[in-house]
Amino acid sequence: MNGITLDAGAMIALDRNDRRVITLIERCTDRGMRITIPAAALAQAMRNPAKQARLTRLIRQPETQLVSLDGPDATAVGLLLAKTGTADVADAHVVVCALRADQAVFTSDPDDLRRLAPEVSIVEV
Repeated sequence: MNGITLDAGAMIALDRNDRRVITLIERCTDRGMRITIPAAALAQAMRNPAKQARLTRLIRQPETQLVSLDGPDATAVGLLLAKTGTADVADAHVVVCALRADQAVFTSDPDDLRRLAPEVSIVEV
């Protein structure tokens, strides 16, 4: 595993001081693993940066990669949604990013992600 990809639920748990999520992220950073944050999932989680200190701090860390939903990713997301008959753009962007980076996904909603890609590694938070 090359690192982790966070979905919106994991980011929200981080901001709610979920000790398990904080510990898992700390372990990854201590091991020098990359943390991927898909922009579409960040949009679901970020509501008030001034009050979301943990998430804001994580985004600024050098080991964190914020992945925009650019043209190629938007196309990959659309194809994945069409293939699976689903509609959640943020979840699909999480899956696209995780598969490309060969990363596990930290998620609070594993069923939706498994529906998109049963092969994705999932850590339920």
